[in-house]
Amino acid sequence: MKRLSKAVYPAAPYPETILQIGEGNFMRGFINWQIQKLNDYTDFKGRAVVVPPRKGSVTALNEQDGLYTLCIQGFHEQKEVNERLIIQSISRGISTYTDYEAFLQVAENADLRFVFSNTTEAGLAFSHEDRLEDRPQASFPGKLTAFLYHRFKAFRGDHNKGLIILPCELVERNGDRLREYIIRMANEWDLPLSFLTWVKEANTFCNTLVDRIVPGFSKEAAEAVQKEEGYSDELLVTAEYYHLFVIEAPAFVQKELPFHDAGLNVLFVEDISPYRMRKVRILNGAHTAMVPIAYLCGLKTVKEAVNDEVVGPFIRSMLEEEVLPGIPLSEDELLLYTQSVWDRFCNPFVKHQLMDIALNGVSKFQTRILPSILHYVELKSELPIKLVFALSSLIYFYRECGDSLKDDETVLASMKAAWDQKNPSYKSVTICILSNQQLWGRNLAGIEGLTQAVVDQLTFIHTHGMKAAVHRMLYDPYENQGEKA
Repeated sequence: MKRLSKAVYPAAPYPETILQIGEGNFMRGFINWQIQKLNDYTDFKGRAVVVPPRKGSVTALNEQDGLYTLCIQGFHEQKEVNERLIIQSISRGISTYTDYEAFLQVAENADLRFVFSNTTEAGLAFSHEDRLEDRPQASFPGKLTAFLYHRFKAFRGDHNKGLIILPCELVERNGDRLREYIIRMANEWDLPLSFLTWVKEANTFCNTLVDRIVPGFSKEAAEAVQKEEGYSDELLVTAEYYHLFVIEAPAFVQKELPFHDAGLNVLFVEDISPYRMRKVRILNGAHTAMVPIAYLCGLKTVKEAVNDEVVGPFIRSMLEEEVLPGIPLSEDELLLYTQSVWDRFCNPFVKHQLMDIALNGVSKFQTRILPSILHYVELKSELPIKLVFALSSLIYFYRECGDSLKDDETVLASMKAAWDQKNPSYKSVTICILSNQQLWGRNLAGIEGLTQAVVDQLTFIHTHGMKAAVHRMLYDPYENQGEKA
């Protein structure tokens, strides 16, 4: 059987106008799909050069000439949607680890205008170890700084060759943060002042919020494509129908990216903050809290988790009782959004694997759930016991599944070291992990009562199992079982 490629499906040879850092399922099910829509319905006419932020392979992407199938499944206006289309908005993939010079050559392209990225929360971080002469730099900000400097030199500081940069990581004010890191990196590398001026004045960094559930590859969908379309596709992606892209940017960006003309749910706003808080704390927070709890209960997908008689009600009650009170929007609006999220989780077409969401679990917890814990403590002067249980479950998850988890090596090593102490107790493990500021951005052991609460919950999980622990947290969360740490 033929594999999907230009030989099977000829693609329009539009110019490369986009550098895309991130080759994963989400970007292909969200950004590249929207670029395809721009190409189909507007005069945008551009494609993306895709670069993995880490040692990802682009072999399959290049073997398929950047083409892949997107299956959009779900409900819209109470009608079933089951759409299939071939995405042609990627020109090629480049690995900075095998062809760094090709990466820099992209910076010399006069047509280049945009940068999109999604390197997860862990990827949008500053690294003191990066150097300009590295081939490549380890961090995403390091790679982008080197890329921009090469472009600056190639066009002799021409302000008309600056880029519009839209990071899609779920980090608060992601555009501002990326801009800060690049300026900081340039200062550490002692790059010319003229380059710093060019970064600040010629380039536009946009704060963004992305929202779409993209489970990724589906064996069932791939088999259907083979049978009905007559080609194989290793890069097939499934996604829900719902999508939202919120962009905080100057007015000219909206003109250059006419998403609205393509019928897309994209909002250009003056302040992204309320949209971000609502989405990150409710939808992403629920995902992150759910993973260790549901997986250790023997469940595999989000749909199984929300439909479970114990896990589902626990996550829902955690959101309504301990997350929503910390979001500065009306209760009715928050409850309505929470219900819409729940409906999306129950989408029968979407098989979102829990272990796919588990990637970089600690940094996700820090961004998505920890703010809710801290806000609750500040608001009520007591611990949000169900959110604390999510923290305890995450810690136990790394004990049980650490060897199979994909995460920053420092995080994995810290978790393993805590559990591998000589004659460890739940108290010593908890103190070691909670006090690690590198994991959480602060010393969590300093929060009154938190250490003992986590110790008690870890003890109960280990003694009685996760299912029983969730049941207790749902029906009698403040019961003191009296287990010794």
